[in-house]
Order: sequence, then structure tokens, then C-alpha cells
Amino acid sequence: MFANQMLENWVLLLGLSFFFGLAFEDYYADRLRNRPGGIRTFPLLASIGGILYSLDPNHLVLFSIGFLIIGIWLAIYYQARLQQKEADGYIPGSLMIGLYNLLAYLLGPITLLLPHWMAIGVTVFSVALLGTEEKLHLWAKKTPKNEILTLTQFLVLTGIILPLLPDHRVSPFTSITPYKVWLAVVVVSSLSYFSYLLQRYVWNNRGLMISALLGGLYSSTATTVMLAKRSREMLANKFEIQAAMVLATALMYFRILVFVALFSLPLAMALFFRLTGLFILTLSIAMLLYHRNDKLAQSNPGFSVHNPLELGSAFIFALLFVIISVISTWTKHHFGAIGLYWVALIVGVTDIDPFVLSIVHNVMSGPNLNISAAAILVAASSNNLLKATYAFAFAGWKVAMPAIVILSFLAACGFLLAFY
Repeated sequence: MFANQMLENWVLLLGLSFFFGLAFEDYYADRLRNRPGGIRTFPLLASIGGILYSLDPNHLVLFSIGFLIIGIWLAIYYQARLQQKEADGYIPGSLMIGLYNLLAYLLGPITLLLPHWMAIGVTVFSVALLGTEEKLHLWAKKTPKNEILTLTQFLVLTGIILPLLPDHRVSPFTSITPYKVWLAVVVVSSLSYFSYLLQRYVWNNRGLMISALLGGLYSSTATTVMLAKRSREMLANKFEIQAAMVLATALMYFRILVFVALFSLPLAMALFFRLTGLFILTLSIAMLLYHRNDKLAQSNPGFSVHNPLELGSAFIFALLFVIISVISTWTKHHFGAIGLYWVALIVGVTDIDPFVLSIVHNVMSGPNLNISAAAILVAASSNNLLKATYAFAFAGWKVAMPAIVILSFLAACGFLLAFY
């Protein structure tokens, strides 16, 4: 059994190192003729690393000496490359060549010591980096500096703040724990950030419908406002604008169902058919409006969106979440379901996500399930009336009339589904 395992490890090691060397030599064949590493060198380096590790697996003295010797050899090569003057003044891949050789040496103990998926993953990842060098450099040059800061903020939200928060009740005014509050912030921020990245780097300027689709995942209200303002431009086609407004609202129903399902499956099941029906209805209307668009008219370019992921916005969302949770709990305790519905109606003219998530975290089985589902539908319907108002204010009745009527109709459908 031990001999079979050892044979399997060495066969995998030689196969991966051969593949790594083949990819390395293929990439640098026309770039650098005189370079260390390749289809013969990498299997030898990996074998030497594996043998030296096997001879002294406890103290790693031999392996460390080998690593030091190879490092010195590569440092001499790197220094020579820096002193060499290329015709275009650029020395391609000098540092990366040394790192790839060191990685080939380390592939020996990685394959023998760690699980096979780790060795395969390291090799595949290294080859992927090797083949996408130009694209990665081009992407790094095009990426604005503030995007790196935004990604840092996202990591702070998810990896630092969330694990530090207690998951127990800290206030008599609400049963929501700090951990659950920030978990809701992370979920909303993640979906918004993912939608933003798709719109900016994958489907940038692919048309209003794509912008509305992705914008609806972030905020259907903000998307409606941007579309209404866009309708005043000379090139904007009113039917496409109206279809995009309705499509953003369709994504609102989808987003609500996803948020609810992540935290409460019973409540999601109570809302599933109603939200799915509203989503299909709204999506069908959006497609009808879009096909009404002039076939000869070119699709308008999408609108630009601002990055939604900011620490300040996250803290504001968390504060709203707690405040709305306290208000909802207090109102329901003193005025029953009617009070909760009034809160939902009022909250709908702002940001419904904190309200929806506060309902989700306070929901219980039994009659409260239906009350909670109805409150969420009331808030969504109220938000549709707000979007109809924005469409009228920024686009005018003539341009946005169908969208205003449709949003009002969807609000009426939501109210009916909430109580019947």
C-alpha cells in the first residue's frame, strides 16, 4: 500500500512538472531564447526537490541547502538580465522566470506531502498566470486606483468586522444580534458589488437592457432614476427606456426572494409563488415593451454606475437595519399587523432592503409567517409607486407614461397579493 502511494505521488510529480515545463517553454520560446527552465529543467528541479525532502523530511536541511543554491543561481541570472540592454529597453519576465524555477523545485515536496488537489491546483494556477501575463498587466493598468481600495473595504467587511461581532442579543429592543446585522450588510453588499463588477468590466456599454438587468440587482430605485434622466437625451429611445425601467423592477422581486431565502426558507416558501408570479409578469411586460422598440434603431449604450461598496454606506445600512427592526418590532407589538403594514408602506418610499431583512430575522412560524410575507409585499409595492413618481419627475408623462402605468399596476397587484 505504501509503495503504491509512493509510486502514485512520483508519477503525479513528474507529470505535473513536465506539464509545467512544457507551458513555460512554449510561452517563452519567442520571448527569451537564453533562459533557465523548461521542459527538461522543471522535471529535474521537481525531482531534486522531492528527493532532498524525502532524505530529510524532519529537519529539511538538505532541502533548504538545495533551495539556497538554486536561489543564488537565479539571483545571478536576474542580475545579469538587469544589466543586459534589450533592443527595446524592456527585459521581459526576468523576475517571473526565477520564481517559476523556484516553484518547480517546491513542487516536489508539495506533491509528496500535501493532497494531490493542492499540487494540481498550484500547477494549473501557475500555468494560468503564465499564459495571461499580457492580459493581467493590461487589466492592472486599466483598473482605477479606487477599485483596489474598494476591494480592500469589501475584505474588511467580510473578513475582519464580521468574525469579530457577537452572535447574541445585546439590546432588549430587538432580537437581532450584531453578527446577523452585519451578515445582512455583507449579503447585500456582495450582491451589489458583484452586479457592479459585471456591469463595469464584463458587460460595459452593452445596452440599456443589460444595464437595467444588472442595476436591478443592486437597486431598482436608483436604476429607475438613472434611466428616467437618460430619457431626456436626444438618442434615447423611449420604448427601450420604458422596457429597461420595468426590467429593473422585475429584478427587484428576484433580489427580494434571494435575500429572504438566504435567511429564512419558510418565509421564502410563503412568498415564492407570489414573488415568482410578479417577476414573470414584470419580465414579460418588459420584453413586450422592448420588442415594441423600433427594430431599425440601435440599442442605446448602457449608463455608468457608481461603485456601491463603501464602508460609510455599509454602516448607514446597518444603522437603518437596526432602527427599522426596532420600529417594526415595537409597532407590531403595540398595534399588531396593521401597524406593521403601515411601517412597510412608509419604508417602501426609501430603501426596502433593511426592512425586508429586519422582517426576515424576526419572523416566526405560524400566523406571523403570513403577516411577514404580506408586509414585504406591501413594502415592494410602495417602492413601485415611488419609482413611478421618480419616472414622472425626471422623464415626464409623455416619455415615461407606459412605465408609470405599469409600475402603478404592479403596485396594485402587489397589494392584492399581500392580502388575498
